Amino acid sequence: MSPETRLITRLLTALKEKDPETMASLYHPEATFRDEVFELQGQEIGAMWHMLCSRGKDMTLTFGDICSPEAGKVNGHWEPVYTYGKTGRSVHNRIDTAIEVRDGKIWRQTDSFSFWRWSSQALGMPGLILGWTPFLRAMVKRKANETLHQFIQERQANAG
Repeated sequence: MSPETRLITRLLTALKEKDPETMASLYHPEATFRDEVFELQGQEIGAMWHMLCSRGKDMTLTFGDICSPEAGKVNGHWEPVYTYGKTGRSVHNRIDTAIEVRDGKIWRQTDSFSFWRWSSQALGMPGLILGWTPFLRAMVKRKANETLHQFIQERQANAG
């Protein structure tokens, strides 16, 4: 097993175990993360995993199809199943991840999934009808980022 394959396996195992501290430790200090909702860098990434793990109490996760197409890169597939907190609806997301590694840490992570499929499950009829539109995508991104930054501020206030 390549170092890159071990790294992504550790990341997804930690997510499955809801262990955001381990997840955060796997990222390079200058890492970037991007998916259909978030575009983050540095410590924001660890905070996102803390938020998602703390709120995803019923989440289950499977993963596989891990391969390292070349040195410094690894791809994988993961599928979380959870209750979306804002609506109480069940979501089964299918996510492909592409990771670049630098200095033994995750340097760049790009996750991709069908936003329309996700929004149809998470939001119900509004997501089904509007999930393909830039309007709904922008609204979800804005709200998710506001929620993350509020989560970060609350953690900092509780720590100090």
